[in-house]
Amino acid sequence: MSVTPAISVDSLPVTPLDDREQFLAQLETSLAQNTFLKLVLSKYRGNEPELQRIDARLVTVREQPCLSFVYNYKTRDITKNLPLSEAIECIAGLLPAAFKNAHLLSLTDELQLVFSKRDKSQLFVGKSVQRDAPTAAHNREKKRFLELSRPFLADLGVTNAKHELVPAMARKWKQINKFIEVFAHALSSSPLREDQPIHAVDFGSGKGYLTFALHDYLRNSLGLEAQVRGVELREDMVSLCNAAAANLEQPGLLFQHGDVRTYAPEQIDIMIALHACDVATDYALHLGIRSNASIIMCSPCCHKQIRPQMHSPAMLKPMLQYGVHLGQEAEMVTDSLRALLLEACGYSTRVFEFVSLEHTNKNKMILAVKRTEAINPAELLAKIRGIKEFYGISEHCLENLLKTDGRL
Repeated sequence: MSVTPAISVDSLPVTPLDDREQFLAQLETSLAQNTFLKLVLSKYRGNEPELQRIDARLVTVREQPCLSFVYNYKTRDITKNLPLSEAIECIAGLLPAAFKNAHLLSLTDELQLVFSKRDKSQLFVGKSVQRDAPTAAHNREKKRFLELSRPFLADLGVTNAKHELVPAMARKWKQINKFIEVFAHALSSSPLREDQPIHAVDFGSGKGYLTFALHDYLRNSLGLEAQVRGVELREDMVSLCNAAAANLEQPGLLFQHGDVRTYAPEQIDIMIALHACDVATDYALHLGIRSNASIIMCSPCCHKQIRPQMHSPAMLKPMLQYGVHLGQEAEMVTDSLRALLLEACGYSTRVFEFVSLEHTNKNKMILAVKRTEAINPAELLAKIRGIKEFYGISEHCLENLLKTDGRL
C-alpha cells in the first residue's frame, strides 16, 4: 500500500490537495503510522432508508490489519471487515456520495470533513494534541467534547475566521464546554437509544450558543438523528439564530418564538432551561416531567416564591435575621424541594455548581435523568412535607402543578 506523507496542521492551508483528498490522505497516514483511533461517517443521504451511520475501528483478522465497519441501522447493526487498502477505497467512494460528514480521530489529530447540500466541502482540523496510546493501561485519554474548529463557533463569534478563540469569549467558551461535558455524562446514563430520533428543546435559548452546541454534539459528534429546538421570547434573537442555522445548513435545528408556560411540543426527550427566572423554572421542570423527558437540565434563578413564606425556626433566627443568609437559605430550600419532587416523579437527580452565565452570577444546576426502574415516592413525599412544615411553607409552584396533573 502506498503511503501519503503525513500532513501537518500548519501546512493544510497551502496544500494543493482539496478538502476531501486531505482528509483521505490523513486517514491513510494515521493507519500507516498506527495512530488511528476511530472514524465515524454520518449524515447519510444514500438509498438505504434505515441506515444512519458507519463506525470504523482497527482490528486484526487472520494476522492482517483491517478496518471493521459497523453499519448502524435503525433496528440492527451489520459488521464488515476490509483490508486497509480496500477500506480506504470504500470510504473514498462513500464521500460525499452517501455520507456528508466524516469524523477522523487519531492520536495526534482530529479532522471533520463536512459537505453541504451541493457537495461543497469544508475541512476542520483540530490542534495536534498528545493523546495517550490506548494500550497504556495506566494512562487515560482525555475526553474532548468540543473543538474550536467547529463551524458554528465562528458564525456565533466565539472564534475568528482562523478558528482561534476570541479573547472576549473565553468565559462563554468555558461554559459551552462544561455544558456539553455535563450533558454527555447525562446522556450516557439515560434510557435514550441511539437508534431512535432524539427531540431536544432549549428554553430561553438567547443567542443560541448552547443550542447550537447541543445540536452539533448530537448530530455531528455522535451522528444521532436529533431534532433540536431553541425557544426564546425575544423575536430578534429567534430571527438571528435561524439565519445562522440556515447559513450553516444545520438540518434538525430550529428556533421558535415562545414561552415555557404555553409552548406545547409533540415530544421532548431532552428539556433544557437555563436562567429561568423564579417559577419559570418550575413550569419548565413540570413540562419536562409531563413530557416524560429522559434528561432535564435547569439552572434556576431569582428564587422569589418561597422566601416570603418562610418562617424562621427559633433555632435558626440568629442566622436568618441577615437578609443575605435568608436569601441563600430560601434558594437552598426551593431547589431542594424541586430536586426531591423530581426524584418522586422517577428521576435520578443531582444539584451541583455549574459555570455561571454571562448575565447572572447564579451557578447552580439541577440535572435529572429518568430512571428505568420504578420507585415508591411515599418516603420522598414525606421528606417534602417535613421540610415545608419546618419552614412554615404553604405552597410550592412545582408541587402545585404536579398535583393538578394528578402526578402526586
